[in-house]
Amino acid sequence: MAGVLAVEAETARAFPRHSHEQFGFGLIERGAQRSLSGRGVVEAGCGDLITVNPGEVHDGVPLGADGRAWRMLYLDPAVVTESVCDVSEGKTRTCEFVRPVLRSDALTNAFRALYSALTAPQAAQAGLRRDEALALLVYGLVREHPSEPLPAVPAAIRRARELLDDDPTAPVTLTELACASGLSRFQVVRGFSRAFGLTPHAYLIQRRIDLARHLITGGATLSEAAAASGFADQSHMTRHFVRRFGFPPGALSAVAS
Repeated sequence: MAGVLAVEAETARAFPRHSHEQFGFGLIERGAQRSLSGRGVVEAGCGDLITVNPGEVHDGVPLGADGRAWRMLYLDPAVVTESVCDVSEGKTRTCEFVRPVLRSDALTNAFRALYSALTAPQAAQAGLRRDEALALLVYGLVREHPSEPLPAVPAAIRRARELLDDDPTAPVTLTELACASGLSRFQVVRGFSRAFGLTPHAYLIQRRIDLARHLITGGATLSEAAAASGFADQSHMTRHFVRRFGFPPGALSAVAS
């Protein structure tokens, strides 16, 4: 299905802070983990559903030496927006998952049905089952109580972020960020981390990974994507992919082909 990435993992890896451009929801199949989320630190165990919003900074540490196993679906915002508009009968087009961990037999069944329909050998013939499961899952996830508004990001920190967003491939120094924001270099690092959960450098790497993902899924070779997204070379890009997501960019290349 266009705009959806399915990931199945079993690992004892601890993931550093990172984010995704997509909505994500999944199911812990074995083990447990502790993670940072937009609602603070949470724990998820076997049978729990987990969610993440686009741009939401999170990490993941296994609870126990045996690690954990999970299945995840990452959906482009446009896919979720269409579903939200549909289940709300056109009343809203916005969505935020407000519970990073939840347990629901109905939603678990809907997730399993959706994951199966998307990954079955004859997935193209499972359109009705897929669309039905997606509608039920999105409906169950978005009918939670609205979340409290996030605190406003200071204008000075927004200017620093805009400088990074303007061209993620360009080399930027902390001094340049300080000049753009009118703050000291330390104030930029501290303010950026408070506002976005990542240091400026970690944020820049995340933006480059996002850019590389778009290029790879669009058909670019790994070396082309690395060069066009600001990484020193393909191995540099691969190290950052594996460290943050647990799988190499070649996995995306295989999906795109």
